[in-house]
Amino acid sequence: MNSRNHEQWTLPKTNDSDNLERWLKAFLLDRRSQDLSQGTLKFYTWKLKLLSDFAASRDIDRVSQITSTHIREFLIELSHTHNPGGVHAAFRCLRAFLLWYEKECDMDWNNPIRNVKAPRVSILPLEPVDLKTVSKLLKVCDASQFHGARDYAVLLFLLDTGIRASELISLDLDDVDPIGGDVVIRKGKGGKPRIVLIGKRTRKAVRQYLRFRSDDEDAAWVTENGDRLTYWGLNLILKRRSKLANVPKPELHAFRRAFALSCLRSGMDVYSLQKLMGHADLSVLHRYLAQNDDDLRAAHVKASPVDNW
Repeated sequence: MNSRNHEQWTLPKTNDSDNLERWLKAFLLDRRSQDLSQGTLKFYTWKLKLLSDFAASRDIDRVSQITSTHIREFLIELSHTHNPGGVHAAFRCLRAFLLWYEKECDMDWNNPIRNVKAPRVSILPLEPVDLKTVSKLLKVCDASQFHGARDYAVLLFLLDTGIRASELISLDLDDVDPIGGDVVIRKGKGGKPRIVLIGKRTRKAVRQYLRFRSDDEDAAWVTENGDRLTYWGLNLILKRRSKLANVPKPELHAFRRAFALSCLRSGMDVYSLQKLMGHADLSVLHRYLAQNDDDLRAAHVKASPVDNW
């Protein structure tokens, strides 16, 4: 979706100062002016389109017509077609819009979002990729040829950095130091840059992969033809390697979960982990770091005030 598609609503025929469609367009313009990532802009566009459709079904064409009851009805209606995470995402977007409008508008207005509690989201632990599965995937990568060397490096890179798939395919060669191990994420979620790191084994794998590169492409990860690797191509790598290894295909995001959980178990403090993963606050880590019974048992053995008396 290009930037033009972020303004899909038709201009209103009225001159109401609080016309909903005009303010939705103005909000999206504000988000674009902040140089947010295309993914974030798409998120706002899609979620606000849901609001626009709901408002049209209720004959609501002004922001001032939106009530707390309307917001609750909107969330209930979404729950019929969206999972809890999707409903919560729509709520966050609506809240961002209404709080922004509250600051921007010139009239005395009671913001209805302040009377609506955020919908609950399950905090069940998200499953990380099994390290035994990763080991099997690596074994079917022949590092003596381009595809094998690239795929081997990609798998280690995902696990060693915990970066998002979209961040990996956006990397350029200049962003990766295959000797020192620094990796610059120039535009993470929300457009925020950060530094992540790769260890000795991953650096060695990256250098092995780069020996096969003779193209002029700036991208860090490319196809055999020298084109930048896409999300679809990255997913296809996992699909092919999983088939060769005879293991269930893991989700790309499962590598990020494994990174987070491994760091926690190895004693990394949550603030450092938060920075490495590019999370705005610690609450986002909760579902990544849900511990199992073995984790809790090990923690208790280590910290028991009685046994350590």
